[in-house]
Amino acid sequence: MYIAIDPEHARAASSKARPRVSVIMVVYMTGPALMESVRRVLADPAADEFVIVDNGSSLADAAWLRELARREPRVRLLQGLGNIGFARAANLGATSAKGDALVFLNPDAFLTPGAIAALLDAARDRPSPCVIGARVFNTDGTEQRGARRGEITPVTTLLSLSKLSALLPPLRRFEIHREGEPPPPYPVDTPTISGACFHMSAADFQTLGGFDEGYFLHVEDIDLCWRARRQGGSVLFQPNAHIVHVGSTSRESPLVIEWHKGRGLVRYFLKRADRKRRKALALALAPLILFTAVARPLLRQLRRGRMGRPAERLRPALAERSISGAPSA
Repeated sequence: MYIAIDPEHARAASSKARPRVSVIMVVYMTGPALMESVRRVLADPAADEFVIVDNGSSLADAAWLRELARREPRVRLLQGLGNIGFARAANLGATSAKGDALVFLNPDAFLTPGAIAALLDAARDRPSPCVIGARVFNTDGTEQRGARRGEITPVTTLLSLSKLSALLPPLRRFEIHREGEPPPPYPVDTPTISGACFHMSAADFQTLGGFDEGYFLHVEDIDLCWRARRQGGSVLFQPNAHIVHVGSTSRESPLVIEWHKGRGLVRYFLKRADRKRRKALALALAPLILFTAVARPLLRQLRRGRMGRPAERLRPALAERSISGAPSA
């Protein structure tokens, strides 16, 4: 069982008023970005409750999280089961949350002022179940790949992973990533948003049954968007909700991460295959999808050598000035 650190002052506060917004964060060996991400959540007045599910942290980070939960009334910490996978941990956090609105946030993602409010605003008068994703930026101020995507199929996945849809003009119609397009001025329907930061009502999340726990890491957000649309709901990209996503901060091997991503994609395509022909295509392309996913970190490692991760990736302040529209120094 998880150990829930829910001190007396937190229970007393929760008994007086039901929180409107619960932020849910799943932590696993995140590294230096974790403290900054947590600080940003606690600085946002819209975050009434902050549920942190610790799937595994260093001894120092685990102790820091326990101390945080003891002194901060809004924080509820779940620790103790080890790495049970993102989907299962996120569902556990959602079950523990008391807010009517849920905001899922990666531990290496930094909220900017007004992001939560913008996500909630986009959900008004939209068909349920409704999923609203944020506009995600790299630390250099460019829009990150994956925050707004088209329909994800075996063919578009292979062409996207291999970058062929971006490099070869005849294949560009298969490109699903839209970060190169001008941002819309208002929330728009988008087949797939990023799981780095998104909002759903607690009722809608429950209606969908939460994340499919058959996914261990990655693709569970793609699956959630697909199920919402299949049930007649909506998936929206909110361009006015900005977050900075550092990415690749986990101390887990990139090969392991990409392996889980490849397995998740294969599972997703088999799950969606409602005809024998589609299932046969998914099975035929499965080895190639797995190989392409795993080959990417190997190629990156060969290109970078052993130089390590640039320290600047953990310093998003300069990039955030341009993201939030503030004048640069």
